[in-house]
Amino acid sequence: MVELCRRGDRSVGQVAKDFDLTETAVRDWVRQAEVDAGDRDGLTSDEREELARLRRENRRLREDVDILRRATAFFATETR
Repeated sequence: MVELCRRGDRSVGQVAKDFDLTETAVRDWVRQAEVDAGDRDGLTSDEREELARLRRENRRLREDVDILRRATAFFATETR
């Protein structure tokens, strides 16, 4: 679909209509393909995936730290 739009054979609207998609979705795919190809500034698909993975890992690590903090507080009160 992206290739159809990039070649100029069909407009984004025509591709969206032919495949029963929204124009916004097709436009976003074309824009992301341009970023991935280096034709446009922005985060590549690989960078977006890495960012999402790092955010998940960061959230998990924060939860781990919170659990350890609570456990430390619990055991500190138990030993008094």
